[in-house]
Amino acid sequence: MHIVIMGCGRVGSALAQTLEQQGHTVAVVDQDPTAFRRLGAGFGGRRVTGVGFDQDTLREAGIEEAGAFAAVSSGDNSNIIAARVAREMFGVENVAARIYDPKRAEVYQRLGIPTVATVRWTADQMLRRLLPSGAEPLWRDPSGGVQLAEVHTSAAWIGHKVSKLQEETGVRVAFLTRLGEAMLPTSQTVLQEGDLVHVMMRTDEIEKVEEAFAQGPEEAHA
Repeated sequence: MHIVIMGCGRVGSALAQTLEQQGHTVAVVDQDPTAFRRLGAGFGGRRVTGVGFDQDTLREAGIEEAGAFAAVSSGDNSNIIAARVAREMFGVENVAARIYDPKRAEVYQRLGIPTVATVRWTADQMLRRLLPSGAEPLWRDPSGGVQLAEVHTSAAWIGHKVSKLQEETGVRVAFLTRLGEAMLPTSQTVLQEGDLVHVMMRTDEIEKVEEAFAQGPEEAHA
């Protein structure tokens, strides 16, 4: 796939290098030609100097053949404008924009532009580690009826099998994060201290699931 990235800061350059390593062709757009130094000498993609939402600049970057577009410059407005141009003018199917203002991110998410709210995400993740509690939604289906969430799990579940957790709470464990690595558990996988549990569940059952995860197996079973 050909992918166009607007912004050659730390995120944009790292994203470009990773995508190229995965076999994709990549073009990076930035107004500052010195920013391309972050890509390194081994980067084989296009370096396009210009404004990321300018149509001629995007055409030079190969937007007409692109299957994806990422707007990760330092400006919220520029990222949103570029993302909309990529989707609405050039019909790029997969578009995402980084947004620093979480309120704006929510608005544009509802308009159909997938956004990554940097400040909100970082703050939320820090809070999850400092004050673990409840469920943190990670994904919802379009109807809103089902969601993937990281659910805080009581220490009382440590040493019990994933199958027991599923049976007593009614969820499906999608994956675990253990020692920083994601893993797909089997019914025989035993929960260990420090595991982050990510589950699929009905949205209307969040409170019940949170309570069951917080109480532990004996109380949940009762």
